Amino acid sequence: MLGSNGAGKSTTLGCAQGLLRPESGTVELLGQDPYGDKPDLRSRVGVMLQDGGLPPSMRPIPLLRHVASLYRKPMDIDALIERLDIASFSSRTIRRLSGGQKQRVALAAALAGDPDVVFLDEPSAGLDPQTRQVVFDLILELRDAGKAIILTTHLMDDAQRLSDYVYIIDKGRTVAQGTVAELTAMAAEEQETRPVSFGAAPGLALPDTVPSGLHLSETTAGEYRLDGVRSPDHLQWLTNWWATAGILPTHLSLQARSLEDVFLEIAQKESEDA
Repeated sequence: MLGSNGAGKSTTLGCAQGLLRPESGTVELLGQDPYGDKPDLRSRVGVMLQDGGLPPSMRPIPLLRHVASLYRKPMDIDALIERLDIASFSSRTIRRLSGGQKQRVALAAALAGDPDVVFLDEPSAGLDPQTRQVVFDLILELRDAGKAIILTTHLMDDAQRLSDYVYIIDKGRTVAQGTVAELTAMAAEEQETRPVSFGAAPGLALPDTVPSGLHLSETTAGEYRLDGVRSPDHLQWLTNWWATAGILPTHLSLQARSLEDVFLEIAQKESEDA
């Protein structure tokens, strides 16, 4: 689930998790209304909040073992502790942990009961690259094991890498949805041009004339961009210029649409329509 700040992500998730009562409409989680005291439902759901939810005076490992003891069939908590390298900072209380360390403990707590449905709010926030990869691998393994994972993040690369299906919301309503491939394909169809980037020696003498609609520029030293590409003929013009000028690019990129491009375009459109 993606959306700008204030789009309604937290409220939507709060209703789905049973933390908030909807003012209108209905919400079902595993066939039940999630609001209220429902131990059988709670035992099948894991929640990782973006901030808070962990007792600040406890140490991580005793906390996680206590959480696991509340379930009939918990996940192997020692394996989870090892996987997330929680033992490396286990001597400190929660309040003394860094943001990334708290994230690891919160993720382990959300998974302790081996839930069928997991809500993860910004699970990779504050993590170093190595731990981020561990968390990604864990999420993908949970998905492959048949768990339903509801993920929110402001990192579009994470969303593009992990998501099977994406909802983009604004003002509490869905404004776009689909697989990553579907969303980026729709954006590509709507976009008339695609930029081409390449690297070469800095300070090249750029052609005095270019085909109508194209714009060639040196964006930074040794990095060039051709905007307005609409057809293979435009690419042929570019390679003909290279051949004439004796230029062999060090790299070349015909940029595909990304989930971030889609999100930013939708956010801009919704802002203009507001």
